[in-house]
Amino acid sequence: MVNLIIDNNKINVPEGTTILDAAKMNDIPIPHLCYLKELNDIGACRVCAVEVEGINRLVTSCNNVVEEGMVVYTNSPKVREARRTNVELILSQHNAKCATCVRSGNCSLQTISNDLGIIDISYKEDLPNAKWAQDFPLVRDDEKCIKCMRCIQVCDKIQDMYIWDIANTGSRTKVDVSLNRKIEESDCALCGQCITHCPVGALRERDDVQRVFDALADEDKITVVQIAPAVRAAWGESLGLSREFATVKRLVAALRKIGLDYIFDTNFTADLTIMEEGSEFLARLKNGENEKFPMFTSCCPGWIRFIKSQYPDMIDQLSSAKSPQQMFGAITKSYYAELLDVDPSRIFSISVMPCTAKKYECDLPIMNDAGAGQDVDVVLTTREIDRIIRSEHIIPQSLDEEEFDTPLGVSSGAGVIFGATGGVMEAALRTAYYLVTNENPDPDAFKAVRGREGWKEATFDLAGTNLRVAVASGLGNTRKLIEAIRQGNVEYDFVEIMACPGGCAGGGGQPIEDGKELAYERAEVLYGLDKINNIRFSHENPSVINCYKDYLEEPLSHKSHKLLHTNHYNWELNVDKFQESLDTNNYDWELSTN
Repeated sequence: MVNLIIDNNKINVPEGTTILDAAKMNDIPIPHLCYLKELNDIGACRVCAVEVEGINRLVTSCNNVVEEGMVVYTNSPKVREARRTNVELILSQHNAKCATCVRSGNCSLQTISNDLGIIDISYKEDLPNAKWAQDFPLVRDDEKCIKCMRCIQVCDKIQDMYIWDIANTGSRTKVDVSLNRKIEESDCALCGQCITHCPVGALRERDDVQRVFDALADEDKITVVQIAPAVRAAWGESLGLSREFATVKRLVAALRKIGLDYIFDTNFTADLTIMEEGSEFLARLKNGENEKFPMFTSCCPGWIRFIKSQYPDMIDQLSSAKSPQQMFGAITKSYYAELLDVDPSRIFSISVMPCTAKKYECDLPIMNDAGAGQDVDVVLTTREIDRIIRSEHIIPQSLDEEEFDTPLGVSSGAGVIFGATGGVMEAALRTAYYLVTNENPDPDAFKAVRGREGWKEATFDLAGTNLRVAVASGLGNTRKLIEAIRQGNVEYDFVEIMACPGGCAGGGGQPIEDGKELAYERAEVLYGLDKINNIRFSHENPSVINCYKDYLEEPLSHKSHKLLHTNHYNWELNVDKFQESLDTNNYDWELSTN
C-alpha cells in the first residue's frame, strides 16, 4: 500500500495504482477524454494532467502511478490553465455544432468544456475534411474526431480487426480506415464497438429515423415493429429511467404513442430460430460422418461478416438459419399478412435492434424471401428509438405498461436470453434435449454457458451423447477460438458466436455511457426475465406451435427453408456493389475482400 495526498486528502491505495484511479477511488474526479481503463492509456489528450509537488512539469494522471509521500493537486491554477488550453486546442480542430450532433448532452468533450466555462476559443478553427459514404451503416465525421485513438485500440485489442489506423504525419495526422481503404471496401464487421467507445460524435450509426416518420405519414402503409431482446434491458438508460421502471411493456406503450400499428417481440422469432437451428443441429449430428463440426450459430450478422472475410473456408459450418430479425421480417410479410388479409407490400417492417450490423443485414438484396420487397424495411438502433421518443415529446416517466400485440408478441424466456452471450446456446440446448428425449430438462440445466468470460466451454449429456459446446463473444475471443479449432487444440460440436463483448446486450447500437461496460449488467436483466416467464422453452411457445401448424408445417420444411433460412455464400460485404452486379445481370459476381 502507498500513502499519498491528493487535494489535501490523505489516502492509501495499492502499489501500482495510477493517480487517476487513486483519485477516483476516493471520489476525487479528474477529467479525461482519451483514457479507457486497460485499453487506452496513452495520455494523448493531456486533459487528465495534474500537478505533483517536486516535479516542474504537469504529469498525466492516467499513465503515471502513485508513489509514497506523493502530493498531488488535480485542480490547481497551473492545472486549470493547462487543461483549459488543451481543451481549447482540441475544440479548434473539432466541429462544435453541438445542436446537430447525436451525442449532444452525452459527450465527454462537451461536458468538460462546459465545466471549464469555455464560451469562446482563442485559436483559429482548423477542421479536417474527408468524404464518407453516408449510406454505409457506420458513419464517421472527420470534423468531430479528436484523435483520442480509442476506436483504434478497441478495434485492435478487443475485436482484433485493425480497421482503424493513424494516417499522415505531423500536423496532418488523423485517424482513418487502415491500409488506405474506403470503409465500404474494408473487412469491417460493423460491430459498432468503435461507436460506443468514442467519447464524442465522430462515429455513429446511419440515421434511419426519417424513413420511419415517412412510413408513419403514409396512410397506405401498415407499420409493424419488432423489439429485440437486448433492447428491453437498455432503452431507458439515456432517458433517465431505472431498469426496474424501463420495462419492455412501457417501451410498447411509447411506440403506440408514436403511432405504430402493430408492436411485436423479436423473441417470437428467437423461439422460431431455436426450432429451426436446433432441428438443423440434430440433423447434422445424425449425419455426423458426412458433416464437419462444429456447427456455428448464425444469429449475428457482425459474426457472419467476420467469418466471410477472415475464414471463408468455414462458411459451410454456419447454421443456414436466418437471424431472428430476418425471420421476423419474412414471417411478417407472409404469414402475418395472410392473418391480416392485406397485400404484404403494404407492410412496412421496422426492427428495433441493439446492433449496427443489422442495418447491413436487412439491406442485403437476398433478404426478400416473402416476395414483397425487403423482408425488413428499416432497422433502428436502441439509440435511434430513444431519439424518436424524445422528438415525439413522450414523457416516459408517465407511461403505463401495455401488452405486445398477438400472435407475434408471444415468446418464451428462452427467447429473451438471446440478448446475452451464451443465451442462444442455452435456449437451443433446452429444446434440443426435448427433441431428443421428449422430456423437458431443468430450464437452468445448461447455465454453465453463462458468465463474463469471453470464451466459455462446457460438455453436456444429451441422451447418452456427450455434447461439447463453446460460446465466444467479442471478435478477438472469436479469432482465438477459431484458431484453436483449426489447429486441433479443441473440438466442439456446437459453437455460439456474438461479435460484441457480452453479446447483444453490449451491442454497437446500445445507449452509450462513456467509460462504462454495461453488457453484463443488462444481461442480468434478461436472465431475470427468463426466470419469471411462464414459458421457458421455445418449443412450448403457443404462437410458434400455431405458426407451424397453420403455415410452416414443421421445422426444416420446404416453406421453412424458403422463408427462414439463407445461403451465406450469397451474402456480400458490400451491398451497393452487389446491387450493381444484379443490375448488370452478373449474378456470379463475388466481392474480393483483399
